[in-house]
Amino acid sequence: MISQFFVLSQRGDNIVFRDYRGEVQKGSTEIFFRKVKFWKEDGQEEAQAPPVFNVDGVNYFHVKVAGLLFAATTRVNISPSLVMELLQRVARVIKDYLGVLSEDSLRKNFVLVYELLDEVIDFGYVQTTSTEVLKSYIFNEPIPVDMSHVPPLGPAAIFMQGNKRMPGTAVTKSVIANEPAGKKREEIFVDIIEKISVTFSSSGYILTSEIDGIIQMKSYLTGNPEIRVALNEELNIGRGGRSVYDHQGSSGSGAVILDDCNFHESVRLDSFDMDRTLTLVPPDGEFPVMNYRMTQEFRPPFRINALVEEAGSLKAELIIKVRAEYASSITANTVMVQMSLPKYTTRATFELEAGAVGQNADFREANRKLEWSLKKIVGGAEHTLRAKLTFSQEYHGNISKESGPVNMTFIIPMYNASGLQVKYLQIAKKSTYNPYRWVRYVTQANSYVARL
Repeated sequence: MISQFFVLSQRGDNIVFRDYRGEVQKGSTEIFFRKVKFWKEDGQEEAQAPPVFNVDGVNYFHVKVAGLLFAATTRVNISPSLVMELLQRVARVIKDYLGVLSEDSLRKNFVLVYELLDEVIDFGYVQTTSTEVLKSYIFNEPIPVDMSHVPPLGPAAIFMQGNKRMPGTAVTKSVIANEPAGKKREEIFVDIIEKISVTFSSSGYILTSEIDGIIQMKSYLTGNPEIRVALNEELNIGRGGRSVYDHQGSSGSGAVILDDCNFHESVRLDSFDMDRTLTLVPPDGEFPVMNYRMTQEFRPPFRINALVEEAGSLKAELIIKVRAEYASSITANTVMVQMSLPKYTTRATFELEAGAVGQNADFREANRKLEWSLKKIVGGAEHTLRAKLTFSQEYHGNISKESGPVNMTFIIPMYNASGLQVKYLQIAKKSTYNPYRWVRYVTQANSYVARL
């Protein structure tokens, strides 16, 4: 049971607000945003607010989706995981009906958004979060937003079907909107998104590695047809002690060993044990078909090496090398490398490699961090950053222990580290029914760390 629901922009503007029970004082949105924006804990200057916190007897819950803050308040003792799941599902339902989730789309479609909220939550209690069920109660049409104002998703937004390509903006359409000619779209989009966490030792060996993956669908099919999704035949569930280190990512073959997985309620597993095929009738909108986790050894997409050496009483030299371990046909985008420098660092000058394009290095003096951004990294390439550090006092002991670790974030489209693949996607269709199937793979860094 929640008292209030609201959505704030990154600036703290109140875009959507609904008070269901009148139990929480006015001004709760301002109190919430000040806490989130200026959260301080244990003397840290830039601490991040937790997803759940209490202020003057009011419990605040929030998640950040597409740059927007979805939040709820209550005075009662309620399960935090329940409210967090509700916020995520409300964001997903709104996205299904608006097509794209942004500040502009919420402001243009506020009537439709409030109509959705009134059907999803009644007097603080959840009624339904099913996109398909809500269709019977929603009567407002979505107002499309100008896609030129939507931030470009880059190459990771390209869907593939053989030699055909479909831009990612094709999936940003409402589930209740038709094409301009009045025709119904007959398409289904499948994402395999993996977030990888890897920790390297100072000598370059892998200490920990994990993959959290999801197979996600968005369906625009009419008539609720049954579909069959075939995965790798050599897919094993449960740790069998085998290593998959020699597979070649999304373009290779070999055994895929998952620690565990779970499926959407619409998935039938009648033939999963025999041929690794999932059978389901996809509901309207976007939904997760399968979540999985893998801690078996896998080939990381990047290798990171960092070295700090003394260069005088108040100086040091730093070298960071990043090498792409994937095929040359694949390119990583929006790569960011960060490293904490000793707290007494006052200045850092950088030397990029000759002919470097799309690279930039900076020293954030406020939090003593080095930031190295690379627009893209082609498979097989190696990039090096050299930095000269100046200190305000002499350092004592091992300077490497006062530096690092190196953290890396990136997006690699059409690549997945686990090797999990959608072999084919069959749709039970009529003679006049010829839907399109679009599949893409995306790998992101959840936590990519190299110790010094």
